[in-house]
Amino acid sequence: MMDIENLQIWKLGVTLAKDIYLLTEKFPKSELYGLTDQIRRAAVSIPSNIAEGKGRSTAKDFVHFLNTARGSLYELATQLYIAREIGYLTEEDFSTFQKKIEDLSHKIVAMTKYLRSKK
Repeated sequence: MMDIENLQIWKLGVTLAKDIYLLTEKFPKSELYGLTDQIRRAAVSIPSNIAEGKGRSTAKDFVHFLNTARGSLYELATQLYIAREIGYLTEEDFSTFQKKIEDLSHKIVAMTKYLRSKK
């Protein structure tokens, strides 16, 4: 896969998506087409948008897709908050994932700033 595999934010996004899939395996089967599906889609969207942006021809396009990926991170954080409120997540799992989300968000912002400074 081209040079995307060397991009740290993409790797972190893939790992986060994998971890989310494993986490949501514990959710009730009745949520498979509800919250579980929404959480998984948001998680997969993060590295997917990073990859799509990297594959575009300009830094401006890449920044656009990085912003979309960051939006998906916020969506994921909200869905995990709801899952915690419903009782599907322990406080420990919630805190662990919030830390991963914050870390990746900071790295996406740093990449965005770097790309904008290259103008």
